Formats: sequence, structure tokens, C-alpha cells
Amino acid sequence: MAKAKQAKPADKKTVTITLTKSPIGFNKNQATVVQSIGLRKINHQVTLADTPETRGMIFKVRHLVTVSE
Repeated sequence: MAKAKQAKPADKKTVTITLTKSPIGFNKNQATVVQSIGLRKINHQVTLADTPETRGMIFKVRHLVTVSE
């Protein structure tokens, strides 16, 4: 049987997300999304895999974060 071809870790794309605005005063769901991304304080940066799930979370809080690839 042939083995499934797996992507090497270097081949996976990542995205760096920075919290630029506080989620206080916005919808509670958006604060939950910011927390689930792993952002804690303003100017805190997190690097995550560039997946559709991550992109969906970024889209939900796009007014609170900046994204660099």
C-alpha cells in the first residue's frame, strides 16, 4: 500500500495576528473569539496555521486585529 503524502512543517503557511483594539464594549462573542485565538493584551501577537477555521475567526474580529502573513 502507498503511504499518504504528508506536508512538511515548512510547507504549511502561517499567519501572525496582533490585537490592536480591546474587545471591551463589543459583542461578547467577539471577546470569546479573541480569547480562543490566544490573544490576551493589546499588541500581543500570536502565530497560527493559515486554515479556513483561523481565517473565519479573523474575519469575525477583523476590526480588532491586524494580520500579517
